[in-house]
Amino acid sequence: MDGVLSQEEINALLNNPGASSDTADGQLSDSEKDTIGEIANISMGTAATTLFSLVNRKVEISTPVVTMANWDDVVKAYERPCVFIRIGFTVGLDGSNILILKEHDVKVITDLMMGGDGTNTDVELGELHLSAISEAMNQMMGSAATSLSSMLNKKIDISPPVADLIDLTGNIDEGAIDDFLTQPFVKISFKMEIGDLVDSEIMQLYPVSFAREMCKSITETMTGGNEPIQEATPQPAPAPAPQPQASQPAPQPQPMINQQPMMGQPMMGQPVDMSAMYANQQVNVQPAQFQNFTGDMNGVFPKENIDLIMDVPLEVTVELGRTSKSIHDILDFAPGTIIELNKIAGEPIDVLVNGKYVAKGEVVVIEESFGVRITEIIK
Repeated sequence: MDGVLSQEEINALLNNPGASSDTADGQLSDSEKDTIGEIANISMGTAATTLFSLVNRKVEISTPVVTMANWDDVVKAYERPCVFIRIGFTVGLDGSNILILKEHDVKVITDLMMGGDGTNTDVELGELHLSAISEAMNQMMGSAATSLSSMLNKKIDISPPVADLIDLTGNIDEGAIDDFLTQPFVKISFKMEIGDLVDSEIMQLYPVSFAREMCKSITETMTGGNEPIQEATPQPAPAPAPQPQASQPAPQPQPMINQQPMMGQPMMGQPVDMSAMYANQQVNVQPAQFQNFTGDMNGVFPKENIDLIMDVPLEVTVELGRTSKSIHDILDFAPGTIIELNKIAGEPIDVLVNGKYVAKGEVVVIEESFGVRITEIIK
């Protein structure tokens, strides 16, 4: 989603801004429901991307369905118990909403967040799960608030979400739920899929007054964005500046008088005929001068001072030959085993310095020690 309302929704808002006033108290008009649905679609799309980064699983959230509901509708639609996550708006909007997740879904999300595979759902839902899901919702709804800020052209901020385990029953506990749930409210239903672990429905509940405030903000934003362009026309152009000299930087686009460019400059967006601009200018042309190359490079590069590294120790290795054996053959090694090498008798042996092949030689005996006589230097 790109955060932009469709043209039909913009027209509906602009052409019928007072639709909510013709609707009975406690109800939303069709245009208001469409607006709320588009806001929720963009916000939850951004939140799904954030959730993907937290659980490292593919997250899909379907297009929202906006309806009016009451407490009994929520009780019938959700299994018991479930998790209520309260999100309050502190900047830009005045109100709150509730996100409802199933207990199993919360266990899967929190297990994935803590490095599990999402199958550890047999444990009892505790404070650790509620803290983890609160942090997840804080990041998700924070990114959703950023998207909402772009739509409304003003800063939107939320308070830290609070998660509670609620046992849905027909009897409303005034201390366990928000006051707006005792009256008709706006219910936004989504289908959420997390890989092959979660395939269920989540709900977001808004007070009617808060939903109307968001619709009003969208209407004001769209109305402000469609003001006549003439009101934003620039001030009259200043007097023309003197013609710049050839040594000065390229001139900026010049103001227009009677739709003609000033000072002979081309109009912005028009092709420039460079030959016409420089036809009457004198150009000083000189042959290029190149330095002669010589075989003596000592004057360019100073002689290396190899004395600085004369005392650096290097490892010299004499390699008599090599061969390859399987693990089975190596396990059969015993005293007296003969290993045939890839060298022929009398063939020069290899001399390596720090693992680099530098010379060939032959084996000699010096008193009681072996030695190597260098016979060839490898360039």
